Amino acid sequence: MVSFSDNMGLVLEGGGMRGVFTSGVLDYMMDCGMRFPYCVAVSAGACNGLSYKSRQRGRARRSNIDLLEQYRYIGMRHFLKQHSIFDLKMMFDDLPNKILPFDYDACFSDPMHYEMVTTNCQTGEACYLSENADRKRLLDICRASSSLPYVCPIVNVDNVPMLDGGIADSIPIERAISQGFERNVVVLTRNRGYRKKNKNLFLSKFIYHKYPRLQATLKKRFIIYNQQLELIERLEAEEKVVVIRPVKPIEVNRLEKDTSKLTALYEEGYECAKRVLRL
Repeated sequence: MVSFSDNMGLVLEGGGMRGVFTSGVLDYMMDCGMRFPYCVAVSAGACNGLSYKSRQRGRARRSNIDLLEQYRYIGMRHFLKQHSIFDLKMMFDDLPNKILPFDYDACFSDPMHYEMVTTNCQTGEACYLSENADRKRLLDICRASSSLPYVCPIVNVDNVPMLDGGIADSIPIERAISQGFERNVVVLTRNRGYRKKNKNLFLSKFIYHKYPRLQATLKKRFIIYNQQLELIERLEAEEKVVVIRPVKPIEVNRLEKDTSKLTALYEEGYECAKRVLRL
């Protein structure tokens, strides 16, 4: 078992609503006072990780479960006005600024270096972005990182069109290592042994016809993802990473709206973290 130290990094996978598992893990970490000097997070992991950085215990759970039932911010009806399956105005304006205020000051003053992963639509490559002063840019990066392909619009960050970071780098363990963190805690939202299957992405050449390099990255996404899982399992065997993952295949999908399933997955994340981090 890897011994914990102050120089370990934290890597958070995405996965849409499966990210409630990560919410449970991070709440347990906050309950234990566990801190990291560095974190790199993707998509839903980036959203949940912000509440960890601002030290707002329970905020991610409330936004992902309690307020989902109240505001119904997932659904095809949002396509009519926002061209997104999510109510983006609610999620990235009303929620952090009015309904469940995000503590920007605490986030910006926290010493942990926090990177959110996006995918550059022009190059098809991953970008690792941070923000410690500008509230709007922080939310723009988070929104871009979690803008799922096909069901969410492209987001411009620094005048660059971007989408979900999971397209180019779903589990940024290599990024963490490149930043000097050879040992890391990795939070996954799939069970051990899971592998992504190849999908027919014929829609990509129509929807993203302006971005051929993005199309190429989408086509090889499953290959890169599976290679990352193999790397993590190898590092885990070498005791270089601590992995917190669901024990068995989960029933929650990326756009899950069943709050009972989401609550169960959140609780599983908390219990998995308790079991692994107490070893």
